[in-house]
Amino acid sequence: MKGKLKNRWLIALAAVGIHISIGSVYAWSVFTNPIRDQLGWDLSAVSLTFSIAIVFLGLSAAFMGHFVEKYGPRKSGLVAATFFGIGLVGAGFAINIESIGLLYFTYGALGGIGLGVGYITPVSTLVKWFPDRRGLATGLAIMGFGFSAMIASPIMANLIDSVGIANTFFTLGIIYFIIMLASALYIERPPAGYMADVQGDGKKVKSDLSQLTANEAVKTRRFWYLWVMLFINVTCGIAILSVASPMAQEIAGLSAAAAATMVGVMGVFNGLGRIGWASVSDYIGRANVYTAFFVIQIVTFFALPSITHAILFQAVLFLILTCYGGGFAAIPAYIGDLFGTKQLGAIHGYILTAWALAGLVGPILASWIRETTDSYAGTLYIFGFMFIAALIVSLVIRIDIKQLKAKNDVKNLAS
Repeated sequence: MKGKLKNRWLIALAAVGIHISIGSVYAWSVFTNPIRDQLGWDLSAVSLTFSIAIVFLGLSAAFMGHFVEKYGPRKSGLVAATFFGIGLVGAGFAINIESIGLLYFTYGALGGIGLGVGYITPVSTLVKWFPDRRGLATGLAIMGFGFSAMIASPIMANLIDSVGIANTFFTLGIIYFIIMLASALYIERPPAGYMADVQGDGKKVKSDLSQLTANEAVKTRRFWYLWVMLFINVTCGIAILSVASPMAQEIAGLSAAAAATMVGVMGVFNGLGRIGWASVSDYIGRANVYTAFFVIQIVTFFALPSITHAILFQAVLFLILTCYGGGFAAIPAYIGDLFGTKQLGAIHGYILTAWALAGLVGPILASWIRETTDSYAGTLYIFGFMFIAALIVSLVIRIDIKQLKAKNDVKNLAS
């Protein structure tokens, strides 16, 4: 009923609540040294926990997308809260009994499932609540994911100092479970015919190019064009994140302390890029935004090796990070434009397998190129060429979109 219609901005706030909770995974490095010091595990063993969580994020997003569409955001949000909360509390038990295997299972696998389901749950719902401002709405939620580590890191560090590692996991598990539970209980799909109500805002809602199921979408060329664009954008972005500090010291001569500060500020631009670029995409279109990402990054990746001025070097890196964050935020709206909202969560889940793979490939590729060429310049040039390939894909997808629009026009004239 219209009188009982929920406020869509509060729905957006609930979505941010879920994303700001699960986004704390990016603050994992805060635990690394304390765990090593207390338990004597080596760095690669502790770091593997984070990698497992990201792999399970991608896998659960892909396999649970249909669950989100079938049971709705409330039930899937409760599933995400349960898995993520148990994952964190279980990590506390793993620390207490000094079991790295249990840590991998709880924080990595169970927490990772909570991450994946929690990531796609609010995004597909927001696209349906904001047909007129898809980019802004999804950008808001995904910005929460990007900014979360910046908010969570100092809190985690203070908790570890005051109550210990295990109790920090217990505390965070309970707090994040409560935030996600409250968010999941409020979030819901808009009622049927809601799009017609939104058109009253005076903003014309464009019709989607098609309304496809997830299994239909993966059989189209444009799905794989989106997949490749996201994969290249994330691979190169994660690679830069993984080597930003030593690269800035080598090329621009930053001190270790200045480089560490720069890495923290990069997180801010990662978050700002998510809301900024996604909002811009509402006005200039998703295709134009993705083409802009690749043009900007071709220029910057080829220019970076020769930029030795410290402030200019950092400014260029911050620009790259806005494109990295923006790629995540603009993709759900792009999916909605091309495939409709029938099974957007499931399609988004399939697309996010690009993120899971990029999370493994990016850092390994960056390290391997650095060791092979003995220079970060070679790394940047190779990624520059990858962006040229991505730019070509961003132009080719327009042909596909144009052909589909023409078909739709013919159908509309016939009817």
